[in-house]
Amino acid sequence: MPKVEDIKKKVEDNRENIIRFMREICAIPSVEGQLKDVGDCIQAEMRKLGFDEARFDKMGNTIGRIGSGPRVIVFDSHIDTVGVGDPKEWDWDPFAGKVENGILYARGACDEKGSTPGMVYGLSIARELGLLEDYTAYYFGNMEEWCDGIAPNSFVEADPQVRPDFVVIGEPTKMQVYRGHKGRIELKITASGRSAHAASHYLGDNAVYKMMSIITQIRELDRRMRFGMGYHPVQGYPSVAVTDVAARTASLNAVPDQFTIYLDRRITLNEPRDEVIAQIKGLIPDYLQDEIQVEELFYGAPSYTGFVFPVSKFYPPWLLDDSHPLTEAGQNTIEALWGEKRPLGTWDFSTNGTYWAGKAGIPSIGFGPGDEKFAHTILEQVPLDEVVDVTAFYALLPQMLAEKTKR
Repeated sequence: MPKVEDIKKKVEDNRENIIRFMREICAIPSVEGQLKDVGDCIQAEMRKLGFDEARFDKMGNTIGRIGSGPRVIVFDSHIDTVGVGDPKEWDWDPFAGKVENGILYARGACDEKGSTPGMVYGLSIARELGLLEDYTAYYFGNMEEWCDGIAPNSFVEADPQVRPDFVVIGEPTKMQVYRGHKGRIELKITASGRSAHAASHYLGDNAVYKMMSIITQIRELDRRMRFGMGYHPVQGYPSVAVTDVAARTASLNAVPDQFTIYLDRRITLNEPRDEVIAQIKGLIPDYLQDEIQVEELFYGAPSYTGFVFPVSKFYPPWLLDDSHPLTEAGQNTIEALWGEKRPLGTWDFSTNGTYWAGKAGIPSIGFGPGDEKFAHTILEQVPLDEVVDVTAFYALLPQMLAEKTKR
């Protein structure tokens, strides 16, 4: 087996550095896509470890590169986080965090800064041991929380215009190989009415009332999905939920002339995009077709650098075959390092795989420390042993993949 004990020794020798680096990047707030400060910290670490390149791209994501071989592999870790909500709900500083029984509790610890130290140190160790021959290997620390897939879309199509052969996504997987997840589409439904004074509301046309039956049907549609509509044997059940509402009214004593609801529709591979949209449009009665409109949403907000990359808020489902060389290489890496077989998995939530695999068709797997159930919670956490151990996986995987895909 190629240098497994050497990898483990180098990882253990760097244990304190890996944990120190993890604590440093969690302590730097990176909410709302503000990646500069945490990106500067990560780039400084990469330069210290001798990466060939460490820089920001136009969007403000962090890119590190080792090697210039013909085979391109990208290690993807989003380094932005959601906010902390009400700080009073936390029993500790959500950024400084705390360590208790070997577990780090902090915002971003699980989702998804936990994979960054392992990726950065893993690539450095792989190069030291000669395991990146014929590879160009990238660490890609990016923005994901507000629009999954936009950063890799820019990476491939705008800057630096790299087409990877393989991608490893560092979202939490409980140290198992994950190979896909459901997709989703964000929609808005807008009902139009006519304003009138609330004292004579019958002279108007209340847009809120028009939407009431639609909301009821959406809830019923979600219930039917739980009984098998659109079910996929690996990805599970689709779903739909109303996630936000907005009323437009002249005042609190006027009839609203517009009412909008926003939907999050989770999609399995059994559900074509056009059919999903048609299904929602089909909830609107014929007599209201001109008064209630369904629209797909687009993301066009500028990043903190001012860079704009408009994309549809359609995020395709994806599933890599369990016999694909990348999947098998991931499983073989686990067995080589830890002498055990672990079940394959899929995420419940969405990741940058919506672009890598879903849109671009680039073979992708996930492997990362932590459990996604703690993401976005005030108990966000990751075992520090996993933060360290995952380094060995990232270091060995390229070599195991090269053996599976010898040309």
